[in-house]
Amino acid sequence: MRFVGPRRKITSLSAAIAVVLIYVVLSPARTSAATKDGGKVNFEVRALLSKMTLEEKIGQMTQLTIQAVSITKGPEAGQLDTKKLEEAIVKYHVGSLLNAYDSSLSVGDWDNVITRIQDVATKETRLKIPILYGIDAIHGETYTKGATLFPQPLNMAATFNKRLAEREGAITALETRASGIPWIFYPVLDLARQPLWSRVYETFGEDPYLSAQMGANYIRGAQGDDIGAPDKVATCLKHYVGYSFPLDGKDRTPAWIPRRMMKEMFLPPFEKAVKAGAPTVMCNSSEVNGIPGDANYYLLTKVLRGEMKFKGFVVSDWGDIENLYKRFGIASSPEEAVRIAVMAGVDMSMVPSDYSFYDLLLKLVKEGKVPMWRINQAVSRILAVKFELGLFKNPYPDRGLEKGFASASSDSTNLQAAEESITLVKNADHFLPLAKNMKVLVSGPTANLLSTMNGGWTITWQGNVESLYPADKPTPLKAIEDKIGKSNVTYLPGASYDSLIDLDSAVGAAKNVDAVILFLGEHTYAETPGNINDLTLPEAQLKLAEAMIETGKPVVVVMLEGRPRIIDRIVGGSKSILVAFLPGMDGGEALANIIFGDANPSAKLPITYPRYVNALYHYDHTLAEVQGGNVFEPQWNFGHGLSYTTFKYSDLTLDAENVKKGKTVTATVKVTNTGKMAGEHAVLLYLGQKYRQVTHPVDRLEGFEKVSLQPGEAKLLKFVISPEQMSFIGIDNERIIEPGVFRVSVGDLSKEFTVTGKPVDYFKGFSR
Repeated sequence: MRFVGPRRKITSLSAAIAVVLIYVVLSPARTSAATKDGGKVNFEVRALLSKMTLEEKIGQMTQLTIQAVSITKGPEAGQLDTKKLEEAIVKYHVGSLLNAYDSSLSVGDWDNVITRIQDVATKETRLKIPILYGIDAIHGETYTKGATLFPQPLNMAATFNKRLAEREGAITALETRASGIPWIFYPVLDLARQPLWSRVYETFGEDPYLSAQMGANYIRGAQGDDIGAPDKVATCLKHYVGYSFPLDGKDRTPAWIPRRMMKEMFLPPFEKAVKAGAPTVMCNSSEVNGIPGDANYYLLTKVLRGEMKFKGFVVSDWGDIENLYKRFGIASSPEEAVRIAVMAGVDMSMVPSDYSFYDLLLKLVKEGKVPMWRINQAVSRILAVKFELGLFKNPYPDRGLEKGFASASSDSTNLQAAEESITLVKNADHFLPLAKNMKVLVSGPTANLLSTMNGGWTITWQGNVESLYPADKPTPLKAIEDKIGKSNVTYLPGASYDSLIDLDSAVGAAKNVDAVILFLGEHTYAETPGNINDLTLPEAQLKLAEAMIETGKPVVVVMLEGRPRIIDRIVGGSKSILVAFLPGMDGGEALANIIFGDANPSAKLPITYPRYVNALYHYDHTLAEVQGGNVFEPQWNFGHGLSYTTFKYSDLTLDAENVKKGKTVTATVKVTNTGKMAGEHAVLLYLGQKYRQVTHPVDRLEGFEKVSLQPGEAKLLKFVISPEQMSFIGIDNERIIEPGVFRVSVGDLSKEFTVTGKPVDYFKGFSR
């Protein structure tokens, strides 16, 4: 049984029940075209390719960081270096640049940078091929000042709101294009199956269906039906594939993923995104089963191209081709590393700081070690994206987009996303929301910082330069002071991330207030600098919480963190707990709104929150994991989340009890707001099969929909379960549907249906 909302039963309804029918189609998304005229693009690509020299082609496969063409010393550091820029584009024919120098630029500054770069490309080169500029946009336009910076992806997943994902994509696309940049390295479709990993917050959580749905909807918003539209961008899927499951939990360390698991769990989000029209893919920086991502011909070519029918281009991650020699030791030289990566299926090398890739690939082709057909193939893919983006027509920034940059509407969407992304996981005695006349003590290391609500990829790579954050956005402390008045708020940090700070004073202050609001969590980080050895929250923070609990005053804990840090020691003594993860630039206001009742929490956990260091479960565990004395005992399960109102499920029905293999089943369920407060609510549908030829999850998410309900209002949701969702990867690593009994679950309701057809006989054809 899944606990949905508080257990209190409310029988009196303040409004008549309104029944609304909503269709939720679970079958794969349609394929959206990257451009409206693919035939014309193919013609233009062939025509241009026929005019290019070998050197010009290899230049298109080369990507440099902006630092490589910038002044690096003195008062002008960070500005473009004319000599270096011309060398890159005119001499080496470089086709792509990326990154910001060290921190975000204004829209105007980006306009100047991109204009200068494109001037060199289109006015000083023989063929006038524009530069494809790419940027990381993990939760909004990271490197443009004043951009709308949304909750991090893990938070967006917690909203279970596909419409918000699509809206975020559209806003980020407009603001990135307003900066003159047409290509973003996002969405991240890695699955957070290893909670130690430092990039958990960049993912949509642990579930493949949730990740696929949120990613595909983001792509629709960012790309629309034509990436050449002035306010749309090309997306780049990260990090193909298996990067997020390192055995030791450290960034860029080996993963071991059986082929069946890879096809069942890790590939589907990428496949969904390819069908949604994503035109570029970035390689896994690490290795899977001993094969680095940039060298994995099976995954890059046989699966991505052959099975998924991906038509775009593949780019390496930062310096990863050279790492085949330097780090992984699978190449005997840098030259061999280039040959392996290009032949495995990498089309563009994020070098990123020199011309080694260019020089080595040129040598390899001239020596006949890399065939010309492979160069033409890679360059054609790259040129196609440039044509689709409309860069040959106009590679320059569109200053008209500035009027939509960081608009009031975008900020309103951002606040909504932040509010819907904060999960209320405990609320003993319905303690929250607090009355606005209460006196509170605000304490903890994450209470008075904007950076700790945003995490990495915020203004700077690590997101840790607090002085660069906007002054008009409130920290949690400031938002609480604005909400209830500064005279009602006492602030003493009590602890930093890993040491106590005048604990006695903080404990003493707690005696004079009605409640303590304790902000705990992590400092900011991105990638390898975020590696840790222990998921347990640092001891100093746990001691601060325990000291506050011992005062006898009710304690509200707010966790601001990029991954689920273990806090079991303080859960029992805390009155209420909010898992806020990284709610973004409007997180302070959103937290104050929730704590004091101006917003009703509606988030659900997109990841299983662990209770113990060595018990890192997933919600979709198998029967074998919970037998023989083993117990599934996380702190909070995937999909857990409370509200200030109550919701009831009823009338779960299926349109058929017996269906032929290959046919759909439609499930219908009614959800009613049985409380006294309006609220948003995510309805989650799970599907399980009783018996299969391989061990299988008891349940797995196969549908969700977010609805808004007034007190007493009801809505009828209809979920169409496709044959694909009834399938699984069988013993022979192929996707099959096995006839048998399936169980559909919504909340504490369940129904069964039977798929009929010829039984699957794995042993058929075996002989002595």
